[in-house]
Amino acid sequence: MIKLLNRVQKERAQGLLVEIEKAAQAIGRSLVLMEVCGTHTVAIAQSGIRDLLPANIRLLSGPGCPVCVTDTADLDDVINLAERPEVIIATYGDLIRVPGSVSTLQEKRSQGANVQVVYSALDALQLAERNPDSEVVMVGIGFETTAPTTAVVLEQAQQKDLRNFSVFSLHKVVPPALRALLTDPEVRLDAFINPGHVCTILGMEPFYFVSEEFHRPCVIAGFEPSDILEAILMILNQHRSGNWKVEIQYRRAVRPEGNQVAKTYLERFFQPVSARWRGLGVIPDSGLALKPEFAAWDTEQKLAGVRTTAATDSGKRKKGPPCLCGPILKGQKQPGDCPSFGQACTPLRPVGPCMVSTEGACAAYYRFGVGRK
Repeated sequence: MIKLLNRVQKERAQGLLVEIEKAAQAIGRSLVLMEVCGTHTVAIAQSGIRDLLPANIRLLSGPGCPVCVTDTADLDDVINLAERPEVIIATYGDLIRVPGSVSTLQEKRSQGANVQVVYSALDALQLAERNPDSEVVMVGIGFETTAPTTAVVLEQAQQKDLRNFSVFSLHKVVPPALRALLTDPEVRLDAFINPGHVCTILGMEPFYFVSEEFHRPCVIAGFEPSDILEAILMILNQHRSGNWKVEIQYRRAVRPEGNQVAKTYLERFFQPVSARWRGLGVIPDSGLALKPEFAAWDTEQKLAGVRTTAATDSGKRKKGPPCLCGPILKGQKQPGDCPSFGQACTPLRPVGPCMVSTEGACAAYYRFGVGRK
């Protein structure tokens, strides 16, 4: 039975599994559902949900881990920045171990580069205040959930006229990635389990295209096993009725309109640009660049030669064992399909970002024994 649940949660989960079985039998064909959130991937692996679903219901992990989808070429640009003696790189912890094409931020730090792990954007701003003679570059990683906090810190930097602080924005937005998956002839998906965190910011409207244009269910789910099971049941009920829509299962946290304050910060500080995604390639309007009026705090505008790695080099690793992180993020492969998984690639010796990040599919599968060889 579902792991790590109390009695009430287990009873709820058991009831949902019975209803899911009935709905799956009534549909009578196979369905492929994708969870688009690293936290969902971890919860599903930890609770054993995949093993409890009917045989015709398949769950795939998607591009929901922000560290994982950061492209090799973009990471190489960050690593090159770390080599500059006047620069202090401020980054969240997972990113320092992600392999670029030839190195990692961790390796550069061991060679003398000033790479600091921060726990929030505010930490990066305070690092700049303490080091007025250095250029503190905050690596902006994350989706719509974390980008507003970057915007708030940019506002503070502007108010303080702190000119030795800048953001190298690698922030991404989720809806264009879903469109890219739905239009990719190599990918077959019947529904999305949408990320609850992102939708607390965006609400429902940015995802209407999934149901209206592509006639697929899209259910915004919470992170308890029973939340995920209920979302799966809601998806199956849509397939039974043929009434495609965006629904909210996670109503205790997500409002249909989202968080207007956070959205206002996104609109004020950022503009959409094309962005490189590991496994998915360049997706139009899927990145967030700082608007021109904030050029004084935009690393790309402030420092010459930041973007040095050509897009054609994207994803190319020049050393080490094979890595299928890209196809895994696209839903074409699962971690157990990778020849390095659990062998050459483990959390202690990660080959790719899907094993580095705590939200990565490979790390979650490895930790909870899913697909181990």
